[in-house]
Amino acid sequence: MTSSPWFRCACACLLMVSIAGCSDDAGTPVEPDAAPPTGPDAGAPDAAGPPVNALPGFVVESSLVATYYDGVSDDLLTAGLGLTGLQGGVPTFADPAAPTVAELRRNAIYSNYRALHDTSSAGGFGRISGPNIGADGQDTGGEGLIAGWEYLAYGDDGSGADMVTMMVQVPDSFDSAAPCIITAPSSGSRGVYGAIGTSGDWGLKRGCAVAYTDQGKGIGFHNLATGQARGMRGELVDADDPGANFSADLSDAELATLNTEAPNRFAIKHVHSKQNPEAHWGRYVLESIEFAFYVVNERVHGDADPATDTPYLITPETTLVIAAGVSNGGSAALHATEEDRQGLIDVVVASEPNAQPPVQGELRISADGRTLEPGQHSRLFLDHYSLLALYQPCAALTVANQEAPLLAPLDSAANEARCASLREADLLTADDLAGQADEAQQIIDVYGMAPDANILLPAHQGIQFPASVTVGYANAYGRYGVEDRLCGFSYAAVAAGQPVAISAEADAALFATANGLPPTGGLGLIYDDSRDGAVEHRQSISPSTDRADIAFDGFQCLRDSWLATDSQVAAGNEAVRHSGDLGGRPGIVLVGRSDAVLPINHTVRPYYGKNQLIEGDASRLHYYEIVNAHHLDVLNAFPGFDERYVPIQYYFEQALELMWRHLRDGDPLPPSQVVRTVPRGKQADAVPALDLATHLTPVAASPDTGDLITLDSGTLTIPE
Repeated sequence: MTSSPWFRCACACLLMVSIAGCSDDAGTPVEPDAAPPTGPDAGAPDAAGPPVNALPGFVVESSLVATYYDGVSDDLLTAGLGLTGLQGGVPTFADPAAPTVAELRRNAIYSNYRALHDTSSAGGFGRISGPNIGADGQDTGGEGLIAGWEYLAYGDDGSGADMVTMMVQVPDSFDSAAPCIITAPSSGSRGVYGAIGTSGDWGLKRGCAVAYTDQGKGIGFHNLATGQARGMRGELVDADDPGANFSADLSDAELATLNTEAPNRFAIKHVHSKQNPEAHWGRYVLESIEFAFYVVNERVHGDADPATDTPYLITPETTLVIAAGVSNGGSAALHATEEDRQGLIDVVVASEPNAQPPVQGELRISADGRTLEPGQHSRLFLDHYSLLALYQPCAALTVANQEAPLLAPLDSAANEARCASLREADLLTADDLAGQADEAQQIIDVYGMAPDANILLPAHQGIQFPASVTVGYANAYGRYGVEDRLCGFSYAAVAAGQPVAISAEADAALFATANGLPPTGGLGLIYDDSRDGAVEHRQSISPSTDRADIAFDGFQCLRDSWLATDSQVAAGNEAVRHSGDLGGRPGIVLVGRSDAVLPINHTVRPYYGKNQLIEGDASRLHYYEIVNAHHLDVLNAFPGFDERYVPIQYYFEQALELMWRHLRDGDPLPPSQVVRTVPRGKQADAVPALDLATHLTPVAASPDTGDLITLDSGTLTIPE
């Protein structure tokens, strides 16, 4: 689309049927209208009029489910919980061993919404953000329930191996005369509801159709002991059921051997599918958009005679399409925009994206009192994480890190043992513990971690983030299967440090409780190669060191698997690099300066700089770096975080609003800049409530010169 759809209304007179009123009983699945099997770019016009709406060929037609939610007893955004329910305790299942798909959906929305927000009132939930806060930032005075249709389906390439879950939500407020679609690819390894509280929240409030996808990750958990997997809506099914979203690629003999050698293990879709799904995230997002066009055309004409083909009238030419996402979802939105050859996407907005910039361009980054030369930034994701998983336990012992929030869960003895093992392997040179800790931290710093992020690393170790990510992504990038147990790691439920059979209740609830990458939902990370047998990895003893050093042997193996000359792990990571070319589309990327999950010197900073070098004067990408913000807003409810950080989600919503006004009203996008927020701090040993005017500095239309982010002669300069 070459101009804003708000000024291109030539076809609007044809769109006389509103989706409002196309209703069934609340929460009741209905059979979608029949349609021929093609996509929005393939419906050929006939002599009688416009093209026929058509189910895209990649949609598994038998999986298609449509449900209407009335916005009273149940809804699209909160599953009927509203603001009060989202801030309350975990909803219960009538039968914990056999939850219904409606209960699983409700609890999945509950856990996914809360995972991306600080839901405390002091943190602004219900006052500055939340389902009751409109897209314009005003409190609606209600619970925030939104009525409309929800369509679910699998996307597949015909092999039965992809089984990517897609979902389209169409609120009753959708305006067929000025249609908009926003993408909501899930963050992390989350399922299809993973972006319900981010892109979904904003898009539904703006009356847009929301195109969700789990990007081939989802909650694809296969219990190898019971032979059960998950269906599209989270229900337990046999692993060989054609409706299973994932089952391990194992022969009967391989399965029997694995169950004997390592009983009670799980295969995880993102980790063990052998497909490296990240290499296809752009395509999956584009397919979710195509599916959304099918759905909105069906709904606009939902009262048509089912024997008559539905016209295809809501088109990319007349629809505003925003590719948007957070974290891995932001990465997927960037991939989709780079790969879009059909003209589906108009603009992109990505918050703290897992951007893996191209090699192209002799870019330097001047920031944080140093200049990073080519080769010192833009490191691939697993290069950094495999190093972090190896050195961070030792670095946690530095004097500076003793001020880190959530330091308590760390085992100092295990961290000390990791330092000793690193020294013994000649990976450190210092002989005293303090020197080893300082050296480990220096290695992390030299590898490009921004100084503002360091204080978050001990907390991330405490929640097992580097360990979880390194094991999961090494398997995914290397296309390893569950039978490989790469470097001695596997997944199982844990009791007293030992791998055990998961309870029936925990297994049945995984769709609603798990984030897709253990430790999660009652499953832990197991080190099978521990000296005395398989054990939860933090309690393991490395055979080569005879120390309880948090599986040093395993993490050294994973690092070596990256560094190997013929590394299939590194090759798989290389395959997911972004191109950096957005085709001159308007875009916003933003990030918290303290992001320690996706280090900004390897992700957003170089992505923006290289986009400027690649597109030159044609680039319309803008970059906003938010001071005193990090990646995981959910931690801001905890002591130590609450006083230091403001929510990055607020700035994602502001970026979407800036883009909305740019397209609707022609307002210019603010220039690239550092946004200097004000942390809440402490007053008389108490942390004050987050205040919009006091703490959340807006992105400035005309920022001070000293806050401008600039590129000159190949050097990207980020003001301190």
